[in-house]
Amino acid sequence: MAVIELKVPDIGDFKDVEVIEILVKPGDTVAVDQSLITIESDKASMEIPSSSAGAIVELKVKVGDKLNQGSVIGTVEAEGGAKQAPSSTAPAGKPDTATPPAPKSAPPPSPAAPTPATPGASAATAASDKRISGPAPASWSGKADIECKTMVLGSGPGGYSAAFRAADLGMNTVLIERYATLGGVCLNVGCIPSKALLHVAAVMDEAAHFADIGVAFAPPAIDLTKLRAHKDKVVGKLTGGLASMAKMRKVTVVNGVGSFLDPHHIEVAASDGTRKVVKFEYAIIAAGSQSVRLPFLPDDPRIVDSTGALELQTQPKKLLIIGGGIIGLEMGTVYSTL
Repeated sequence: MAVIELKVPDIGDFKDVEVIEILVKPGDTVAVDQSLITIESDKASMEIPSSSAGAIVELKVKVGDKLNQGSVIGTVEAEGGAKQAPSSTAPAGKPDTATPPAPKSAPPPSPAAPTPATPGASAATAASDKRISGPAPASWSGKADIECKTMVLGSGPGGYSAAFRAADLGMNTVLIERYATLGGVCLNVGCIPSKALLHVAAVMDEAAHFADIGVAFAPPAIDLTKLRAHKDKVVGKLTGGLASMAKMRKVTVVNGVGSFLDPHHIEVAASDGTRKVVKFEYAIIAAGSQSVRLPFLPDDPRIVDSTGALELQTQPKKLLIIGGGIIGLEMGTVYSTL
């Protein structure tokens, strides 16, 4: 049997991505396209699959290591006649002929069958085994357009990670997202666009500080249209990558607003007025968050939430930011520099 090196495939325009999880250990038997490690860059995580089937001989990476395309993850003693995946295999993707890896653990038991308290259990334990009393849940008897094992509502970092993991465990998975692109607040109107603008602000501030050591630059000329295009390009690259990863894992993406019909059916209303019903066995709710409108503020076009601030429509001379969390600090930094 040949010993083959397992390397990081083409992961797009990412460099020095950090290993955040090791999914296998020496001696484990892996299949082609079975996930080996999880890496994370710019809040987008992806799993790197094995390019060959066989037994893991050695792992050459650990949590915290920085990897690039071509970095060696480890070695595998290939099985006789085992096929090696093409080197262009996308991260964590699964071609149509791939066999999903066996689940590492069984899915959680259905809440419909509560476990009775065992003899001798404490009163608190016995109480926790009792179902919450209340009206019986609704029951929907119509036809389902889509059926799946696991349904995930919301495609932010929590939702898409859960959906991809469920698919890796061999579950037929549906991911429901109300907006046109995956990634949730973080990738679309949160962490990622903020960091793109913060990088620009950091360079401008650094150039200004150089005057103190004898190197002076002319004041920067800011083109808001081009700056918005740069931010949108960064966001598009990451959200597009998520869509590709979902497709490779055979995760079905349904766009629209989800409303539960009963414990095993959800209706998804799309923006064009069409509706689909998804039948599921397990549900993961990862709906995320959005900005609230403070009740004491007037209806004024000068008042925007964090999403509006990221649009960079104007360069105000004065700006009040309500909220000193991460988003407030980042927007304050960007606008003060611009």
